[in-house]
Amino acid sequence: MRFCYWDSNVFLSFFSGESGKVDLCEATLEQAKTKEIGILTSALTLAEVLWIPGKDKIPKEDSKKIQSFFRNPYISVATLDRRTAMKAQDLVWYEGIRSKDAIHVATAVLNQAVVMETFDEDLIKKSGKIVNSPLEIRRPLKQKNLFTFT
Repeated sequence: MRFCYWDSNVFLSFFSGESGKVDLCEATLEQAKTKEIGILTSALTLAEVLWIPGKDKIPKEDSKKIQSFFRNPYISVATLDRRTAMKAQDLVWYEGIRSKDAIHVATAVLNQAVVMETFDEDLIKKSGKIVNSPLEIRRPLKQKNLFTFT
C-alpha cells in the first residue's frame, strides 16, 4: 500500500473544523477510506493533536472520539524509535528543520511515504530538497485521485 504522511497540523485542522482546510483533508481521507492509499503518521502525533495552537487543548470529553479516529484501519501510526530520532537529528543539523517537524519528516522518509501533507509553509519549502529522499511535501489537495504513482 502507498502511504500519505499526515503532519499533526493536518489532523488538528480536521479535528477543529478549521475553515478552508477541512475540505482539503477530506479528499485524502476519502481515498484512505476506499483503500486507495493509507494515511501514515508518527506516534508523536497522538499527543500533538491535543493542543490547538493559539487556542486551548481539545477537551477531555473528546478523548474517546480522538482515540477512536486513530484506530481507523486506514491510519497507520509509526513508532518513534531510535532510528527515527537519529534521522530526525540529521534533518535538524543538515536540513535546518525544527525538531518536532524533523520527527515527522524522518518518519515519512523512513517509512517510504509517497507524499507528506502539511499546512506548515516552512516544511513545504523543503519539498524535494531533503537529501537522499524524493519526498514531496505539500498542502492537502482538494480533488480526489491526488496521487499518481509511477
